[in-house]
Amino acid sequence: MKAPYDWIVPDWLAPSRVKCLITTRNGGGSAGGYASFNLGLRTGGDEAAVHANRQLLRAWLPQDPKWLRQMHAADVVVADGLAGIPEADASIARNAGTVCAVMIADCLPVLLCDRTGSVVGIAHAGWRGLSSGVIENTVDMMGVARGELLAYLGPAIGPHAFEVGRDVHDAFVTHDPAAAIAFTPYRQGKWLADLFRLARLRLARCGIDQVFGGGLCTYDNPARFYSHRRDKVTGRMAALIWLGSDNGQG
Repeated sequence: MKAPYDWIVPDWLAPSRVKCLITTRNGGGSAGGYASFNLGLRTGGDEAAVHANRQLLRAWLPQDPKWLRQMHAADVVVADGLAGIPEADASIARNAGTVCAVMIADCLPVLLCDRTGSVVGIAHAGWRGLSSGVIENTVDMMGVARGELLAYLGPAIGPHAFEVGRDVHDAFVTHDPAAAIAFTPYRQGKWLADLFRLARLRLARCGIDQVFGGGLCTYDNPARFYSHRRDKVTGRMAALIWLGSDNGQG
């Protein structure tokens, strides 16, 4: 699959039936701080432009994405046959053509599949979702042997830009002292947190050792990525994953 503009097609060892795409901020019709491929209807940007951007995205997908009302929590839904927009931060699918999707602008998208291409999943993993178990809940919902799963970490705020307080530090380290490795002391009562490392630790605890991606910083690249931490008022990108047909097409 070749994506338009500078959108990202994850490079990982997923089977050919697994399709995925991560948009950037480029290629759409939104203006100002939302320029140009804003996909978020809850950002304050022009809704007509968002709908037009979503129609452009739809041309690259087998079906409309199963959007979620993301709450920075750990709820997971089955996207197959899903109606409406539920409050959840992750979804899974087993049917060909069902497009699981999350929106991002610093939080980490975690894409998941099994080695045979029978199920896919995606999680919106900011610090709240990670500490609450959104990855573990998604893995459980997928219902396959954990050793059969692969993960891809999309763009998120990087470890030198994500300054956090004691509440975030303690949300992880109190329950898992090993998570201290993902926090670098910065100044009094503050740390720099590494979302990528926190996700890798959680995935490892799930028995998932095939983890790809990670390291693309949304904060550092305003020409390519939206970043809520950097800009406050900004748009949203999307990470999407679905199963193609059994023959690996579409």
